[in-house]
Amino acid sequence: MGAVTLRPYQQAAMEAVLREWDEGHDRTLLVLPTGCGKTIVFAKIAESRVRVGERVLIMAHRGELLEQAGDKILQATGLKCAVEKAEQTCRGSWYRIVVGSVQTLMRDKRLKQFPADFFDTIIIDEAHHSVSDSYQHVLQYFERAKVLGVTATPDRADMRNLGTYYESLAYEYSLPQAIKDGYLCKIMAQTIPLTIDISGVGMSAGDYKAGELGSALDPYLSQIAKEMLTYCADRKTVVFLPLVKTSQKFCDILNEAGFHAAEVNGNSDDRAEILQDFDEGKYNVLCNSMLLTEGWDCPSVDCVIVLRATKSRSLYSQMVGRGTRLFPGKDNVLLLDFLWNTEKHELCRPACLIAESNDVAAKMTEKLNESGKPEDLEILEKEAAEDVVADRERALAEKLAAMKKRKRKLVDPLQFELSIQAEDLSGYVPAFGWEMAPPTQKQLAALEKFGIFPDEIESAGKAKLLLDKLIKRKEMGLATARQIRLLEARGFQHVGTWSFTAATQMIGRIAACGWRIPRDITPAT
Repeated sequence: MGAVTLRPYQQAAMEAVLREWDEGHDRTLLVLPTGCGKTIVFAKIAESRVRVGERVLIMAHRGELLEQAGDKILQATGLKCAVEKAEQTCRGSWYRIVVGSVQTLMRDKRLKQFPADFFDTIIIDEAHHSVSDSYQHVLQYFERAKVLGVTATPDRADMRNLGTYYESLAYEYSLPQAIKDGYLCKIMAQTIPLTIDISGVGMSAGDYKAGELGSALDPYLSQIAKEMLTYCADRKTVVFLPLVKTSQKFCDILNEAGFHAAEVNGNSDDRAEILQDFDEGKYNVLCNSMLLTEGWDCPSVDCVIVLRATKSRSLYSQMVGRGTRLFPGKDNVLLLDFLWNTEKHELCRPACLIAESNDVAAKMTEKLNESGKPEDLEILEKEAAEDVVADRERALAEKLAAMKKRKRKLVDPLQFELSIQAEDLSGYVPAFGWEMAPPTQKQLAALEKFGIFPDEIESAGKAKLLLDKLIKRKEMGLATARQIRLLEARGFQHVGTWSFTAATQMIGRIAACGWRIPRDITPAT
């Protein structure tokens, strides 16, 4: 095996993917945030398949991604790759890994030069593109191959789309967890009180029309440059804009304002030189029109400004991800967010990077708008989640009160979710076909054994998520569902956040008092 040592989550991701394939889920997904080494992970997965005699195709939609994949595979495994792109072909090569351009492979003349069983495994970089017709044409041709799609954090709409092709989600490593574990830097977000009116911008292919966005943004560019002098004059900044001409114009405005700004686009002959100069500090602002969303790394970037409004969480995550990598002396990345005036509530804002639900994202955005200063997104998310739980509890007070008084030993799922403050459970929406199926008898029996009333669990996906949560809580020594039921029926709050030991001791004290609350205990507090 290659000399690169995988981080714990990378090793877990690799093992999870191989396990999915072993269990017969031939089309599976891996979700890792930008900057967490997804290329290294799939390089090691490719190596493991080569070791058992398989041939692997790694497919992407851009040349830079293919080159990056080939370089990382060589670095991580020592294996060289053949190339299937334009005039280059892998036919006749003895290399077992092929990096291939989807634009080349989708052409029947090129595709049908290969036997349908030529590739045993296909890995797709930036998998949110893989449900498009071009990718599907290639995947349908090599229909017997095992498939891995690798992507950064998708939103629910993306996941539902991916769920039409993929059978499972093998592993997901979240952005907040990566920050908490010290693999990415923390994100400080600040809302700038400059209202940019995009209420009249139309939609195309599910997102805002770039041309109309550019026109709507144009009157505000000088004001944005002035705001940047206040908030990020001493930072290394990347700005994403909707059009090349808007990007070029903004670069000129920034230079007039006193910045050292440069602009790159797909037609820039000196693109590599500009990127190198920016990396070395000759420029402190880099403007681009969606060129740098994939396949470009500059860890010293510590400020990101998204002036390309979008509904796609994947795209938004990729843009912000240009600043989340670690770098010596870099404590955080500043994400400047302008007040976009629009009735379209799906617009991505900083909160969508880490919020588990729309309710929490809305509360985070509200708090950020009121703050007027940079806020740590992790801390903001925790506060917002607590507020949302409190709001929800107030709204569901009567329902919960009735649940707690029911003469049954098992806990209602809703009570359990609220008690442990699990937004991922209460906001769960099935994405894959198997998740939408009814829960199995084995799942229902296991839930009942854990103390959960199973009749209200409507899908196999929800049952699995709930069981995974219960098993993990047991391993972590947290209160059981039955302890939650018993103590909350007596007025104690959020017993789900207690340890198993604390809950056991409290139940012991109550039992010793003849199942009455001891005089020195106030359950509500």
